[in-house]
Amino acid sequence: MAPARRHVGICIDLHFLDSPMPAIRHALTTKREDDFAAWYQEVIAAADMAEESGVRGCMVIKPWGYGIWERMQRLLDDRIKAAGVQNAYFPLFIPLKNFEREAEHVDGFAKEMAVVTHHRLIADGEGGLIPDPEAKLEEPLVVRPTSETIIGDAMSRWIQSWRDLPLRLNQWANVVRWEMRTRMFLRTSEFLWQEGHSAHATAQEAKDETMMALEMYRAFAEEDAAIPVIAGEKPENERFPGAVETWSIEAMMQDGKALQAGTSHYLGDNFAHAANIRYQNQKGRETLCHTVSWGMSTRMVGGLIMTHGDDDGLRVPPALAPFQVVILPMLRDKPEDEALLTYCEELRAAIAAQSALGEPVRVLHDKRPGKAAAKRWDWVRKGAPIIIEVGPRDMEKGVVSLLKRNALWNMETGKPAFENPGSGEVAEGMPAMLADMQAAMLVEARERREANIRRDVTDMDTLAAHFAREQKYPGWVEVQWAKPTGEALEKVVERLKELRLTLRNVPIDAAPVDGPCIFTGQPAVERVYVARAY
Repeated sequence: MAPARRHVGICIDLHFLDSPMPAIRHALTTKREDDFAAWYQEVIAAADMAEESGVRGCMVIKPWGYGIWERMQRLLDDRIKAAGVQNAYFPLFIPLKNFEREAEHVDGFAKEMAVVTHHRLIADGEGGLIPDPEAKLEEPLVVRPTSETIIGDAMSRWIQSWRDLPLRLNQWANVVRWEMRTRMFLRTSEFLWQEGHSAHATAQEAKDETMMALEMYRAFAEEDAAIPVIAGEKPENERFPGAVETWSIEAMMQDGKALQAGTSHYLGDNFAHAANIRYQNQKGRETLCHTVSWGMSTRMVGGLIMTHGDDDGLRVPPALAPFQVVILPMLRDKPEDEALLTYCEELRAAIAAQSALGEPVRVLHDKRPGKAAAKRWDWVRKGAPIIIEVGPRDMEKGVVSLLKRNALWNMETGKPAFENPGSGEVAEGMPAMLADMQAAMLVEARERREANIRRDVTDMDTLAAHFAREQKYPGWVEVQWAKPTGEALEKVVERLKELRLTLRNVPIDAAPVDGPCIFTGQPAVERVYVARAY
């Protein structure tokens, strides 16, 4: 049996145990440990990331929030293209008949589908508008919830012989799934994503593609977003509708809940059969293709907030920050301001000439009027990695006042932990500073996750007791199980549902099993994570 891991509570605030911590006045009114859900909403507002729109479940993504998504999009798109996948675009509206061909698939999305039935409005005689009864569509159109059916339609036309395979496509798009309970970025009726789709000659080639996408997501999450994830296969009950296998990366948020951050699906020949995606093999025989789909969405922005945010707002890893360095001149509305602005502009240019994490450093010279302290806290809440303040005295001395967002406070004084390097030193040292911060944020998140995974639970009573404790953030539990199917699996899922728990995934790199399944008592065949989840 694997050694028991000491389970500790989610470590949201760090405290010195041998001496009282000085009082720190944080930038947010809500602390994570008091109300994580309210804290999450406050971070989004305070960091000026998004706001509610006039349609329930839809949001307006503001420039800073969208800038983070653009960085995610850019870095992930680079990985997609490096893998040899080409971008394309497919229609937003999908004929209902496309879904009717795939009963299992449509059943998984039926309750979430938005449907267009008319193409014109007319006045209702009372100052309003209504659908024109004469403009009813011959066939309803579904607003894209996912694109397997319409891309499958195209593949059936584009693929004729083995020479056309593999066909590997990706599209960046919006999708609509009419959610009843919504939360910005995490679960919205409309969201942005990329969806990869491919067709292959053999099952093995398709499975290799499935794992390629999974590894790409793992690398993006850990190397770019600094979010440690567990890559593994989803249990049968958690598969994508119509899939043969579903694989995911699962991330632990600071409240101990799991977030499914990306998925990759081996679809077998199920969708190929429904859409008639066939090819003539080298022997001249008509053969069904094996297809794959994979996707990651703006939900990842929510994961970024809940993994890295603190009681002062958002913290953005340098790789994903729209601006990695923000320079704030301490303007006084005096003639001397011109010299200070020139000094800061020269500093901006010197830093921007450096490269960090494989790209030129992204620097903003914030010349807006207003007090530097107010602007500083604005950027603290937004999570800019490096904030540099420069006043007249700093200019005279050739130094700057620098704050690292991941180490904001001096724990001995309770004041912001300013450093005062020389201006030339800042520019030269910025690449290493940003790289160190990127690595440190991943280490911090990984250590927190590992401290909150329990691996010594061997029976259902202990599992139930663990999650029933008064502890607010119970983390995850890794258990051994026999991979039950059918009715036996349904019983497991129902029991977990009573505890508000879900099966997350079976980790690829799990330790060997050495005991019975905690659900059935049968010999275990693998390990699986159990957690509360978003």
